[in-house]
Amino acid sequence: MPEYPEEVLTKSKKGKIEVRSLIDSGKFVRYEYLDPKTGKRSENKVKIVLYNGKDYEEYFVIPLKQKNKSLLLNAERKADRKLWKDGEIIDLYEILELKSSR
Repeated sequence: MPEYPEEVLTKSKKGKIEVRSLIDSGKFVRYEYLDPKTGKRSENKVKIVLYNGKDYEEYFVIPLKQKNKSLLLNAERKADRKLWKDGEIIDLYEILELKSSR
């Protein structure tokens, strides 16, 4: 078993020592849902799309009543979609540099 450097070790809330080990890294996009009549957030949820350069995953981020805590729920992968940003339409897949054929 390898010996891990102190810098990668952490202690869990239960007091157990654990190693922070990288799974992958990449790009992400977060977006919210607005009411088209008011321009304000329609629900207190955000979607996050994580892209590691090969594949992507989608999650809803739902804030919990506990301060500074959120729940991450797997979201169904959707086809190409457009997002609104400062009066312009932008393509989610272009931001992530994904091909539209997924």
